[in-house]
Amino acid sequence: MIYFTKEYLNFFTELEINNNREWFESKKEKYKIDVEKPFHLFIDTLLDSIKKIDSRYNLSAKECVFRIYRDVRFSKDKTPYKIRMSALLAPGGRKDFINPGLYIELGADEIKIFSGLYEIEKEQLNRLRLKISKNLNLFKSLINEKEFIKKYKEILGEKAKRIDPKLQQYAEKEPLILNKQFYFCCSQKSTIALKPGLDNWVLECYNSAKKVNDFLID
Repeated sequence: MIYFTKEYLNFFTELEINNNREWFESKKEKYKIDVEKPFHLFIDTLLDSIKKIDSRYNLSAKECVFRIYRDVRFSKDKTPYKIRMSALLAPGGRKDFINPGLYIELGADEIKIFSGLYEIEKEQLNRLRLKISKNLNLFKSLINEKEFIKKYKEILGEKAKRIDPKLQQYAEKEPLILNKQFYFCCSQKSTIALKPGLDNWVLECYNSAKKVNDFLID
């Protein structure tokens, strides 16, 4: 199934040039028809497929899709609109930063998929580091699996300068223990959205990440 048209991509190309309230209000109906509606349909279709694998994903697109309006209160960039649609497919929807899921962005130029854990609370991070230290061989085997490497290449994240001294010896064997985040990403040109199979590609991303994400779950 093809979910998107050139009008979807063109909308964001034009929005990047005309990122102001007057322009957006004049194109609001176009946004709803060409952008919001197909994106919600796409996310609902993905959720229907994923919840067959993981019943925790008993959600709707409404619970996962982020608003296009930017929060500019604490930003130097005062442009009011995001230049891509985005959604977080996680058991708790878009507000769930505890469980690893799929964060999807689709704009004029590319579609990006992020997975893993990005915002990790201190205690959750400590437990994860301890888990890795006790399961070094398993962790190494998961992040080096062929399908994971093919899609995501590596785990990313800012590294801590200091950790619990008890974990230092394990960090020498597996430097990822120093990470403050454990996330990974892949992307395609946005033109993939104009062809059949986009949902299959995203599901491949989900499946390629699943074993690592299952390990990351607290």
